[in-house]
Amino acid sequence: MILSHKHKFIFIRTKKTAGTSVELALSKYCGPEDVITPDTPKDEELRRQLGHPGPQNYLVPLRQYAAADWARLLLKRKRLAFHVHMSAAQARRLIADETWNGYFKFCFERNPWDKVVSLYWWKRRKRPLPPISEFLRAGRAAQLAGPNGYGLYMIDGRVAVDRVCMYENLDEEMAYIARRFNLPEVPQLPRAKAEFRKDKRHYRQILSEADRALVAEIFAKEIELFGYTF
Repeated sequence: MILSHKHKFIFIRTKKTAGTSVELALSKYCGPEDVITPDTPKDEELRRQLGHPGPQNYLVPLRQYAAADWARLLLKRKRLAFHVHMSAAQARRLIADETWNGYFKFCFERNPWDKVVSLYWWKRRKRPLPPISEFLRAGRAAQLAGPNGYGLYMIDGRVAVDRVCMYENLDEEMAYIARRFNLPEVPQLPRAKAEFRKDKRHYRQILSEADRALVAEIFAKEIELFGYTF
């Protein structure tokens, strides 16, 4: 995620929505006081090659610690920190009221049928997997739903960001972001992780009718919120 004091925005990074590419692109415009969370070594190497600012300011200052945070530090030797896929609720706890209420908050969402195909190929990068229908019936798509799906940008059952950008309109959304924050140009997205998907067919050509119904059941909330159709 990114907390930009320079441009007064908070980017909540969702899963399988080009979040890595968006974050790498936006980090180019961050100032020295902004929060940028660390990513995988491979993605950090790509960020370094692009010449963009890397992870910074993601450790929460000790002065903000509550009693439970001190206990965690003492017992587990682990600092409280902003991290890549932290939810809006988690970020809200660490961000001052005036910042949370005054900054523009946004994230990306994606058609769930397309998203599960992307997840399938992401998981296949390391080991062989059964056909996608078996993958879905084993419950693997659920890791993109609930707390790890819409729950990332909702608090107490309500959308907590100012804009949910649509992955399907990625170019237009990035142009909007450039205008909204008065960036010098439209951020150029690196193709982070795009090489893992070998089957480039449209999801309608990949998923069966049974797959379609199962995804609709799992992602009913997203479909209700944004009117997604197969």
